[in-house]
Amino acid sequence: MNIANWLTRTAVRSPDRPALFDGMQQVACYGEVEARSLQIAGWMRAQGVAPGDRVAVFMQNAPDYLIALFAVWAAGAIVVPINAKLHAKEVAWILENSEARLCLTHGALKASLEEIEGPWRLVDIEQDGFGAKALCHVTHRAGEDTAWLFYTSGTTGRPKGVEITHRNLLSMSLCYQSDVAAVRSDHATIYAAPMSHGAGLYSMMHVLQGARHVFPPSRGFDPTEVLSLARAHGRAHMFAAPTMVKRLTDYAEMSDECGEGLETVVYAGGPMYEADILKAVNRFGPVFAQIYGQGESPMGITALTKEEVADRHSRDWRLRLNSVGRAQSAVEVRICGADGQLLGPGEVGEIEVRGDTVMAGYWNAPEATASTLVDGWLRTGDMGRLDAQGYMTLMDRSKDVIISGGSNIYPREVENVLLQHAAVSEVSVIGDPHPEWGEQVVAFVVLRDGAICDSDALDRHCLNQIARFKRPKVYQFLDALPKNNYGKVLKTELRTLARSDVADPETALKSVP
Repeated sequence: MNIANWLTRTAVRSPDRPALFDGMQQVACYGEVEARSLQIAGWMRAQGVAPGDRVAVFMQNAPDYLIALFAVWAAGAIVVPINAKLHAKEVAWILENSEARLCLTHGALKASLEEIEGPWRLVDIEQDGFGAKALCHVTHRAGEDTAWLFYTSGTTGRPKGVEITHRNLLSMSLCYQSDVAAVRSDHATIYAAPMSHGAGLYSMMHVLQGARHVFPPSRGFDPTEVLSLARAHGRAHMFAAPTMVKRLTDYAEMSDECGEGLETVVYAGGPMYEADILKAVNRFGPVFAQIYGQGESPMGITALTKEEVADRHSRDWRLRLNSVGRAQSAVEVRICGADGQLLGPGEVGEIEVRGDTVMAGYWNAPEATASTLVDGWLRTGDMGRLDAQGYMTLMDRSKDVIISGGSNIYPREVENVLLQHAAVSEVSVIGDPHPEWGEQVVAFVVLRDGAICDSDALDRHCLNQIARFKRPKVYQFLDALPKNNYGKVLKTELRTLARSDVADPETALKSVP
């Protein structure tokens, strides 16, 4: 079933129900959202977009974002959501790799792409009239058809397109209802995190239930704004990275706010420190739920309910609070050893998951798909353990992905950019714990003989190639990288060096604001 049918059902059932809000102001009801989506879908079909074609959405959070998603699906096409923080060159690579026919965008983001040539067509969703005849109904798609092509990265540093099907989205949405928090028609959802990621995925169950969709005027995350919108709209849900929860709590404590109007805050995307979630619950009450997922099984592996996060009376409440919960309804999870054997309670191994939220595969990457999906099980690359009650605790990431502020940053990608600088001979990038962002990017750099370069020059170089949030925040210049007998860089030694209080003045860590 095409997930776009959920919008039609709600529009037929309650056409006048308030749907889209720009801050406090209503901009569309459900009948209008459906009509606009079908109009754009009809225009896309008139431009030659066929079922299964890719249409990118490169936009900041705004009411038109939700319309764009459902328009692409109504046309039978595959949406390719692209993080609005990415550099234009990174966006162009995704457009080229996905073979996108169109890129729905707006304003300055559209302008940033106009100088890059490609076979895709840029469409300003705010300015173009979309005068073609609207579709009469949603295009049929089967459950196994791809709906959402999510670009993530692996150890190669190049993004891979994760094929998320209509069935994946349906299962993920229903699991939210059963395992995370039930959504009702009198609820609202606030989009303070990027809709190209978890916040956008969590739009669907709110559409199905006819809830309100609230877009902060800042188009981003501001604690003052979020708390004000929650208080005004009431019964508010939102998705937040742990760093957002921490900032929200710190602001609320400073301003003596209690989070009036917050119904559910789902946190995921990085490590949540125990002290931070304890403070958050003490300030806002039992509104926090945790989920664990990956791009390859979006938002859909485990969940820790609001009641479990807030529990302080059960014997093992602290252990559970530091877990990521239990398997969601649509999946099975297990822990396997290095040779594939099934491990028992308490044993640490690789987390594997099987079920209806697991991706169909990687876009045009059969070898990567075959090595990740084995006998129906997704090998997550994450290390963890299950206890006897089925609670999962994450131990480490076997991949070297850095999670800063809820965003994934892949060391190899940053290393490749730094190695393009003429003065750089070798480089290794790691994540170092940071009290606000979870982790920060640290680059260890070896310069070429006789070369002169500083952190400011490398920072300017990175800003010309990759998104600002991916660039290193700290540089350390070394005479040589520590390596083993096989020539592999010893990142464990680099992590120790990054955290050392003793540093040679000539090689000391240099921070970039």
